[in-house]
Amino acid sequence: MSLSKLFHPSTVAVIGASRKEGQVGREVFTNLIDTFPGDVFPVNPKADQLEGLKCYDSVTEIPEEIDLAVIAVPAGIVPGVLRECDQVGIGNVIVVSGGFKEVGEKGVELEREIAQFAKQRGINMIGPNAIGVISTGSCLNATFAQEMALPGNISFMSQSGAFCTAVLDWANEAGLGFNHFVSLGNKAVLDEVDLIREWDVDENTSVILGYLEGIDRGSEFIQAAREVTQTTPIVVVKSGKTEVGASAAASHTGTLAGSDSAYQAAFEQSGVIRVDTIEELFDFGSILAQQSPPESRKVGILTNAGGPGVMAADALEKYGLELAELEEETLEGLGKVLSALASRKNPIDLTGKANEEDYRKALDYVIEDDNVGSVLAMSAPAAIFSYPQLAEILAEAREKTDKPIVGTLMGGKLPDAAAESLKEAGVPNYFDPDRAVRALSALVDYGDVSKKKVTSPDQVLPEEVDLEAEVRALAERADGMIGLEGLGLLSRLGIPVVESWVARSADEAAAIAGELSAQLVLKVESPDITHKSDLGGVKVGVDPEEVTVEYEELLETVRENSGSSNLRLEGVRIQEMVKGEEVIVGVNRDPQFGPLIMFGLGGIYVEVLKDVAFRVAPVSRPEAEKMIKSINAYPILEGVRGGPGVDVDALVDIVQKVGQLACEVPEVSELDLNPIIVDSSGPRVVDLRMRLTQ
Repeated sequence: MSLSKLFHPSTVAVIGASRKEGQVGREVFTNLIDTFPGDVFPVNPKADQLEGLKCYDSVTEIPEEIDLAVIAVPAGIVPGVLRECDQVGIGNVIVVSGGFKEVGEKGVELEREIAQFAKQRGINMIGPNAIGVISTGSCLNATFAQEMALPGNISFMSQSGAFCTAVLDWANEAGLGFNHFVSLGNKAVLDEVDLIREWDVDENTSVILGYLEGIDRGSEFIQAAREVTQTTPIVVVKSGKTEVGASAAASHTGTLAGSDSAYQAAFEQSGVIRVDTIEELFDFGSILAQQSPPESRKVGILTNAGGPGVMAADALEKYGLELAELEEETLEGLGKVLSALASRKNPIDLTGKANEEDYRKALDYVIEDDNVGSVLAMSAPAAIFSYPQLAEILAEAREKTDKPIVGTLMGGKLPDAAAESLKEAGVPNYFDPDRAVRALSALVDYGDVSKKKVTSPDQVLPEEVDLEAEVRALAERADGMIGLEGLGLLSRLGIPVVESWVARSADEAAAIAGELSAQLVLKVESPDITHKSDLGGVKVGVDPEEVTVEYEELLETVRENSGSSNLRLEGVRIQEMVKGEEVIVGVNRDPQFGPLIMFGLGGIYVEVLKDVAFRVAPVSRPEAEKMIKSINAYPILEGVRGGPGVDVDALVDIVQKVGQLACEVPEVSELDLNPIIVDSSGPRVVDLRMRLTQ
């Protein structure tokens, strides 16, 4: 599905072009005739002409082929207008009309009608409820915004129309240009997946920026973004971080997996750079549009003031960058330039006595250092320093190297005099050292994304196991909630489990314990209890000869703590006690992205410490390993104070298998393997909780 004529039409029809100033259709029409070099055809049955152009009663009466139609009529009329567009072969439409799903159920039905028709007929539709589309390469301003965008190599999309107009106004003031600028509206047909695919192959788009409130095609977005970010960086602000529906979840994973967890996981897996603020969005977008990623995370800092240099060094650690250790040749060269009071150690402090020529020579030495991946060139105002001349020095240096150079010319009006030179040279400039380093980190992080080898998840589950039959059999034995009776399925999938036995009486418990020699763990068996320990339903370290008494006490404790006379107690599960670190692997099903897999520290503290990581399943082996290593407590698993550490490879295997299980069996809506006891010899699942739904 090519969107070429959406962004580069030769002819545009404005359906609903009004004679009245201030009307949406009028503003769209006016913007088009002010900027667009092609033919514009107003459609308005109540007017003969508009701005000297003939008005047509219907788009079907226009004698020429129309590449793009902008629809600005009342919502109820849109379906008929869309059919007329299809009748004359118009394949691209922008519906700026409001009154659809944003206004209630009637609007939902109307939007569904036009979306179904457009999809059936292969019509590329932006909107409805959109501000429109700007494409500076074709001088197209098919919006009702008050301004045209400046030309540039950033393509931008937004679900918020108000955000679009605010950004456009700000960007024009800041001198920031765009290639394409799109208000997505309600995304009834075209959405962010279509746009990132189109812009990836657009030679005039270097960076994709977006403001998103939600993603409907989660799996497709991940797949598309993985491919696109190999060559084109994507930076996104995703609003709305509430944990919708978490309170209704029955598992630890479900409780911790708020709606934002899935988005964060999806962005990390697909290489999308997520930011929290508008400032970050455009700081990152600007530097990614101007410079290429460095070869390393090591930064050389050059400054004429010690304090800002220290601030920059602190920021490097904060954002995951490193101070470069300068080569001896560099240090010798700097020694010839700098005064006795200056510091040759990175950050290099030239002091306030340095002039422009000192700065030029020092900058050359730093750039030529093989240990330096990028350069942060800083300056505070000084009587012997001219910011315009310093800007020229940075611009000249930028021409001589592929290494990124970021400026921090501090001050108020003084840096303004140098701004144009820096902009033309592609050197971003920031007053705040922290902000400069933060922007540089985006460039470095994208370098890692572009170098990352995309690997597909492996087939890790044994093919001989009939998953559907196994799950169906489990579902028939419970009301949608599966407990330790599911351990058998895990074992058949090659996931190590602790062997267990269910005793229906104290005598049966004693008989089972008589065959065992190690200390035991007793767990109440009940389909009505989600977290056994909350009701005192777990006893640890029980000697085999004490099982009879402990059996009765366990059931009585649970009855008292539950306060329910209808609680179903089906006996006690007996397991041999194992020791090691406790971790959790879980699954929760996200409405947009599907199975969301979690790994973290397990046991009873998982919801307290919340030291967990999420990924969208299925996951490749490298992704599963990265996920495990990302939790704060990973050094514990790796081994501390000479400890042997745990079998991480075996945990990676479990994560992959649980992810594939959730993908192949959609009835698994929630799953906790908690705890999994793991040591150097390997992991074993001790407990599980699984919710099955239709």
